[in-house]
Amino acid sequence: MLLRARVLGCQSRAALTHGPGAQEGDALGVHQLATLLVELDPDDETSRLLAADALYRLGRLDDAHKSLLVALSRRPQAAAVLVRLALLQLHRGFSYDANQLVKKVVQTGDTACLQSTLDVFSHEDRQLLQGHCHARALSILRARPCGADSRAHVREAITYLSLAIFAAGSEASESLLVRARCYGLLGQKKTAMFDFNSVLQATPGNVQALCGRALVHLALDQLQGAVNDVTSALRLDPGTVVPELRSLKPEAQLLLTQGLHAHCRALLSQLLDAGTPLADEDAHGLLAMGDALSTIDAAQPDWHVFLADILVALGRYEEAGARLQPALQPSPPSAAARARRGLLQIKKGDVATAAQDLQCLAETDAQDLSFLLRLLQPSERQSLTQAAAQEAGTLLDTGQPGRALGYCSLAVLAGGSLTCHLRLRATCLGELQQFGRALRDLDRVLQEGAGDSDLPGRAEDFCSRGRLLLGLRDKEGAAEAFARALELSPALAQRSLWERPGQAPTVHVFLHFGQRCLEEQRYEEAWTAARSGLLVDPNHGGLKKLKARTQREASSGCRLH
Repeated sequence: MLLRARVLGCQSRAALTHGPGAQEGDALGVHQLATLLVELDPDDETSRLLAADALYRLGRLDDAHKSLLVALSRRPQAAAVLVRLALLQLHRGFSYDANQLVKKVVQTGDTACLQSTLDVFSHEDRQLLQGHCHARALSILRARPCGADSRAHVREAITYLSLAIFAAGSEASESLLVRARCYGLLGQKKTAMFDFNSVLQATPGNVQALCGRALVHLALDQLQGAVNDVTSALRLDPGTVVPELRSLKPEAQLLLTQGLHAHCRALLSQLLDAGTPLADEDAHGLLAMGDALSTIDAAQPDWHVFLADILVALGRYEEAGARLQPALQPSPPSAAARARRGLLQIKKGDVATAAQDLQCLAETDAQDLSFLLRLLQPSERQSLTQAAAQEAGTLLDTGQPGRALGYCSLAVLAGGSLTCHLRLRATCLGELQQFGRALRDLDRVLQEGAGDSDLPGRAEDFCSRGRLLLGLRDKEGAAEAFARALELSPALAQRSLWERPGQAPTVHVFLHFGQRCLEEQRYEEAWTAARSGLLVDPNHGGLKKLKARTQREASSGCRLH
């Protein structure tokens, strides 16, 4: 019978946790049942606490207090009794007594029982407990010493905060934030992450939680997660985020700002690729991030450069020029800063000066230059291409290939890799003896013009290709290229090869190649080499002998032409 009564008593506790809507009759019935259980078994502490809770619900606070004192005399360290007494004392305005009781609860370290206990009490009383515990935790943290004792103080603060969180229920964000930071101080990163996630689950736009979680991500080497959180926080409240970032250690600050910069630049590139004007939301977010970077470290030119890029993308050119000035202060300014200045000069119509500034990126950072070119209108790109090609030609004509190269590459990138610009750069690279790069440009020209009817032009390309291969000491490849040029346009190729590399060197290439082919019984290729060489020098005795010997030894029945 006693067991059945206890079960009924446990079920009756639900009647006390329905909040303000619970009926007085429910509490009265629970009190009567709990009192009966205590009379049947004076050692039944659970029923004694149930009776005290019912008295609290009935507003009989003095009786509840007396009942709890009896329970406390039996179990002086029982957290469930202590926290009830603390709540009653707070309700009655006895702050000192309440503080002593809460301190004992903290010392027990037993918070597992508190949730069901606190559910009985009113929202107002739980708020009192939450405020008291939260304030006490902050006081402990402010007073914590340095050294070994510091960790003990942080752990004590965590216990107070845990009690505050239980008391606050769904309104625990403030205490959760402080506890998460405490866990961070103790190096318990995953536990801190759990508290930050709890805050963000309840309030997804909580900027402090986003910043805190970003730092935990950073401590866990999860840079992308940190960047994502900082990005979200900056969109919401830059004024709160920037001081947080400026307070970081230099190493952490640099890592996070570099990650943020890379993320934002990739985002801006994606938006530009879409080919539509930036939406207000995107523009607001990017500007917030650009402003934040330039504020966090005003001495870093890259952040000012990025902010200028955003403003140019929005068409705010004068403002972009003003924001770019800090990046132009070092002497000389970086290539990236100069290129942005050139971009703004194009917008003002000064194309020649713009080409001078933009060409400095063409050889050092083609990817960044390609990004800037997307910010130009088609007519602006066309004007820039023409100016760059014209300046490159002038410099090559005056024997300055080193200075011409940047302009050549600018013309290639801005003009969409047209064959005329690729030829120009191949010529420049050849003069600089960068034969491999030159050959790649020329091969693109030959590949794109495979169906071209301009035979003289293609013949000259093959002559150039052969000369580049000679620079790479590939005589066999050079002979094949020269032979192809002579096949396409004999007269033009002859004049070109007489000029460079000269009649005698060209003949030597053919003779050497032909003799090797003959030794390897590659009669068709030997015949072609001899015939091509004789087009360059019809009276060359060695080539005539090579041709005759090839005819004699070609006994396989092959017909030579």
